[in-house]
Amino acid sequence: MDMVTITPTPLCGTVNIPPSKSFAHRAIISAFLSNSPCTVSNIELSKDIEATLSCVKALGGNWAFDKKTKKLSFKKTSSFSSKKLVLDCGESGSTLRFFVPIALALTDNISFKGHGKLMERPLDPYFKIFDTNGIKYSLNKGVLSLSGKLTPGEFSVPGDVSSQFVTGLLFALPILGGDSVIKIEGNLSSKGYIDITLDVLKTFGIDIENFDYSTFIIKGNQKYSATNYTVEGDFSQAAFFLVAGALGCDIACRGLNQGSIQGDKKIIDILENAGATTKWIDDNTVRAFASAQMHGIVVDADEIPDLVPIVSVLLSFCKGKSRIENAGRLRIKESDRLAAITSELKKTGADITEGYDFLEITGKQILKGADLSSWNDHRITMAAAIASCRCEGSVTISGAKKAVTKSYPMFFDDYIKLGGNVK
Repeated sequence: MDMVTITPTPLCGTVNIPPSKSFAHRAIISAFLSNSPCTVSNIELSKDIEATLSCVKALGGNWAFDKKTKKLSFKKTSSFSSKKLVLDCGESGSTLRFFVPIALALTDNISFKGHGKLMERPLDPYFKIFDTNGIKYSLNKGVLSLSGKLTPGEFSVPGDVSSQFVTGLLFALPILGGDSVIKIEGNLSSKGYIDITLDVLKTFGIDIENFDYSTFIIKGNQKYSATNYTVEGDFSQAAFFLVAGALGCDIACRGLNQGSIQGDKKIIDILENAGATTKWIDDNTVRAFASAQMHGIVVDADEIPDLVPIVSVLLSFCKGKSRIENAGRLRIKESDRLAAITSELKKTGADITEGYDFLEITGKQILKGADLSSWNDHRITMAAAIASCRCEGSVTISGAKKAVTKSYPMFFDDYIKLGGNVK
């Protein structure tokens, strides 16, 4: 049975933070679209990254992975079958939403499938584009079938569903035969992910004009340039161990970029706003320390939805009341993350209440051991594991080992290396 039991014990040591999944997805796709030999270094083969590599291979990409050096080597793209392709996106929302426009730029007859709840997650922004551009589509029994080609033009995308739709178009539109414009309806959420997209595209020779995240001008007939790229560490994964530090553990997080543009770097500000202390040991290593002055705060989740589960754990131990706002999009992630984190933290005795798009939390000094569910969600699982550091009694998490393979397969190995008592 897939279950872990954690007996609370202080964590201590240095952890090498895995590479940023956000940067890795984008670098892999850009290397593939360059259609030339190049490398992408510092790659962890999580399930989401494997899904992206699977789609690259189905579309003719040639790559080899060296497990020892964690380096992907790309060769010139092969021609792919003219028969209708089926791309398996696993449970990766990024993979699905990135590859839909890319595939439509490369071929005119393709299908996508996924696992878990992937094909239940919103795709309406693309459906509206298909309707406008004469692309035929159907979503039947978890398979999205498409017929037609993406053509240059003007594209309207709602800003409040997911920035992944914008990123998908930003990948595909430069290689079309004419110029295009993306116009954002309303305000664009998760701008940090668009910053990552634009940064990687620029590195691979693609030029995009960004007008205050409301309009993007994309010249056609551009070509991706072969680039040897190294992926930086992931702040959304580091957040789990940084919060553990703020809860009294002694952990150094190594492999990060102090000057990173990742939106989830905001975990540093959140910790300090709540009264914890953070310190950069060097340009790549940071620590967080507990403080007797840690207190409740208000957190706007609009730009940092992936941080909400672990920030909820942090605030469950901060004196006074806290509130996490603008978090409605978390209901359409791998799980309904507002419901999931509320349910599991309540089992440990946390004072947490969910609203449609917010959480309200009153901190406590200690929680209790409990039997928890992973909700088949990597971030819920890892948040629960960190919460156990301040629980009285063992914490059991069902479905935990499978859940973390999505983004951080070595999470429990690292947890044990830091002194965690995991069975």
